[in-house]
Amino acid sequence: MTEDPAAPPRRRMHILHLLPNLISILALCAGLTAIRMAVEGRFGWAVGLIGLAAALDGIDGRLARMLKTESDIGAELDSLCDLVNFGVTPALVLYFWGMRADTALGWIAVLIYAVCCMLRLARFNVDSRVPVDDAKPKGFVGVPSPAGAMLALGPIYLTYASDGALRLPPWAVAVWMVFVGGLMISRMPTPSFKGVRIYAENARFILVGSVALVAALLTYPWTTLLLLDLIYLAGILFLWRKSARSLRSVV
Repeated sequence: MTEDPAAPPRRRMHILHLLPNLISILALCAGLTAIRMAVEGRFGWAVGLIGLAAALDGIDGRLARMLKTESDIGAELDSLCDLVNFGVTPALVLYFWGMRADTALGWIAVLIYAVCCMLRLARFNVDSRVPVDDAKPKGFVGVPSPAGAMLALGPIYLTYASDGALRLPPWAVAVWMVFVGGLMISRMPTPSFKGVRIYAENARFILVGSVALVAALLTYPWTTLLLLDLIYLAGILFLWRKSARSLRSVV
């Protein structure tokens, strides 16, 4: 059988080049399984799977750059997975967990949060095609979708960390979701590790701190996640006040 001369030439690729896309697909599977866990009432597992999806989301892009396998398909696949994992999944988990008592208000909050996540990802995709200006700050504009998902789950952290003593009413959970959605589509500067540089002699302290953080997550997961949310919000507030002072000084 002869090959069609008009057909494009076949290209060989190493099987490892599929690994970033496989990680994105695994993250999607984790997000979808989190919805199943929420339907079954296993909310601890649901939160853990969303956290796993966030961890995998942080790996796939870096791995693609390491393997030099970045592609438009990979970028679109990552964005679509993020919409499900950090836009649809946390909204539904929160709805099944604490907003079914007020179905109308809760579902409105779900829709608003998911749409905000979609708009955030669309803006990020457009901005990522613009050449990077070295003079601009290295942080994010608006809360990234993985961080937004972990912030949105804050009411669950609060309830489990307090052994059920502190549980927000459905309307408060809905307001919190809308607030986090607003942070995602805002133009506020938010923290990012991309521009962080440290002295080499301080690397050991970062490593020890990372081990301590992992140990805290394994030992006191809900309290640690709640504290991380509060620290992240404090970082947003600090950067916002810093940028506001800079604007006032320019004016």
